[in-house]
Formats: sequence, structure tokens, C-alpha cells
Amino acid sequence: MVVMYALLRRNPELSHEEFVRHWREVHGPLIAGIPELARHIVRYEQHVRHRPDALSGNDDIDGVAVQWYESIDAFAAFIAEPAYAEFVAPDERRFLDTDRIEFIVTDEPNVVIGGPGETGTGDTGAAG
Repeated sequence: MVVMYALLRRNPELSHEEFVRHWREVHGPLIAGIPELARHIVRYEQHVRHRPDALSGNDDIDGVAVQWYESIDAFAAFIAEPAYAEFVAPDERRFLDTDRIEFIVTDEPNVVIGGPGETGTGDTGAAG
């Protein structure tokens, strides 16, 4: 399993609220609604910036997209689908500053706190 994380900045012509609305109501359903695209993705998460201040990170980042794939080949296949070029890429240009997208594809995370079966006490019985 690999995970793609993308830091997203909105198209400067949009407000943050317009960006969020489009991302949630148009872009996400667009990907989910095209079977030849959705079949490549195991999980797709949309993380919207919590609030507009320094406690939520860099002020020019509007959200983080997280997509889980079975492999890097599945990620490459998603991007190579003709439907990606026909529908997704043009939609990305509508609501994103595509020149400023930053992304990384990682292996599955190493969970330090919050793993399966953890009670939330912080005491896992193991040293860090």
C-alpha cells in the first residue's frame, strides 16, 4: 500500500469557502463517480484547513488530499487513465493553483500513537 499526500492551494480567483465547496461537492464526487478512476483508489480523504490562523499551519495551504493505493503502479495507472486527463485535470485547474501543488507518495505510515487496539491511555507498554 502507498499513500499520496498533496498540499493544496486554491485557485487565487476563489475564496477559501468556494474552494472547499468545489472540492467537496464537485471534485470528490467527480472522482468517486467515474468507475475507471475510482477503481484505482483504496481510500480518498479530504482534509480542509481547520481555521485561518497560525495554529492551522501555513496560511496559504487550504487543504490536504490523501489517497491510498495498492501500489505505486496503481497510482500511476490512475493518473494514466484517459478519464483523468478528460475530467479530473481540467477540474483541478478550476479550483486549484496547480502550479503550487506539492505532493509525496509514501509507504504505509508507521503509527507511533493510535494504533489498533490502543485505549488512548498513551501506555502501550513499549519504549519509543
